[in-house]
Amino acid sequence: MDSVTIVGAGVVGHASAVALRAHGYTGRITVLGSERHRPYDRPPLGRGFLTGQTTIDELALEAPHDDLDADWRLGVAAVALDAATHRVTLANGRTVDSDAVVIATGSAARRMATMPRGVHTLRTVEDALALREELLPGAHLVVVGSGVVGLEVASTARDLGLRVTVFVSSTDALHTAFGATVAGAVFGLHERRGITVRTDLRVTELIGPGWVSGVRLSSGEEIGADLVLLDIGAVPLVGWLGGSALDPGGWDLHGGVVADAAGGTGVPGIVAVGDCAAWLDPETGAHRRIAHFSDTRNRPSIAMAALLGVDPGGAAAPATLTSEQAGALVQFAGRVHGGESMTIEAGGVDTGDLLAVYRRGETPVAVLGIDQPGRVEEWRTRLLELSLSLTDTDTDAHIDTAGPAGPVRDASALG
Repeated sequence: MDSVTIVGAGVVGHASAVALRAHGYTGRITVLGSERHRPYDRPPLGRGFLTGQTTIDELALEAPHDDLDADWRLGVAAVALDAATHRVTLANGRTVDSDAVVIATGSAARRMATMPRGVHTLRTVEDALALREELLPGAHLVVVGSGVVGLEVASTARDLGLRVTVFVSSTDALHTAFGATVAGAVFGLHERRGITVRTDLRVTELIGPGWVSGVRLSSGEEIGADLVLLDIGAVPLVGWLGGSALDPGGWDLHGGVVADAAGGTGVPGIVAVGDCAAWLDPETGAHRRIAHFSDTRNRPSIAMAALLGVDPGGAAAPATLTSEQAGALVQFAGRVHGGESMTIEAGGVDTGDLLAVYRRGETPVAVLGIDQPGRVEEWRTRLLELSLSLTDTDTDAHIDTAGPAGPVRDASALG
């Protein structure tokens, strides 16, 4: 294999190039990206970057001494793939041919049907710059959804002197992934910070036209707003693959590129990785997209090993998440499929310093802590050791990719 094209120049594309070199690949690597920026770290966009404390240079994933010997072609999107010949066509009409293709185009923020001015999503540097200009003291920000990004922005905006209201539906990510008790504890952090959190409500409409003036709820109530942030999920950026061999008539690519447990697509020389891909979970037999930031950094090593036909080298570490929420440190490690039991094993909801442990049967599979860094690290190490022990007896144990599939069963006295 003399050449590899990576479509996507973000976190996953960069990690894929790093993994190729780490696995000993010495051929040509071409990285294509629709953004004009070199790979950068996205989580800080809702925190320090919004306040101006973090610069674009500080977000860079590449260290000054890094040299991946890759050909970076940025600022132009891929629009088509000929899977048989591994030819990628770009929006400017040019084509790139190679022996293999890595699909790492990621996802885009979900939007509503009508998007007046003053309504934002947050996925890119440009998104963050546009939002930052409108975070003015005294303004009222409405956040729709309770994902990690939306809640971080809510906290940042409150610190900047804005009034903030967060609307949460029962199907939002925080509730479905971690359970009602943990979600309530996180919401409590924000409420103590002066943020209004309204639960079990769905925003059905953005009120315009022109500049947004508010939101309309499923109850019919209207709430005024000076600006709105949507954090209502993401859609995989796979439209450019329509009509290719990766888009068989019976499969809807809106669910992501279907891949096996190592990223293989079934088409020789083409792998998919990151949150544009729906990887097979060997335990459930289902395909799922995953969006853990740590996974987007770690899983490319598995996919690139599969592409090169080499051993990926050991078990994947538990997925991790670190977030600053209303002045508190929220950390997660492990994997939850849905249906796990959860117990509070230190701290509490009211004190905002809980440690929650998730179990599948009797086996611990994940931990979430609020201002419990020492205990979370102990559990993370324990979960990794458990993963390594399972790998010794189950060759598929290290490629568990399932995301939340149902509600967490709260087994604590607080549920």
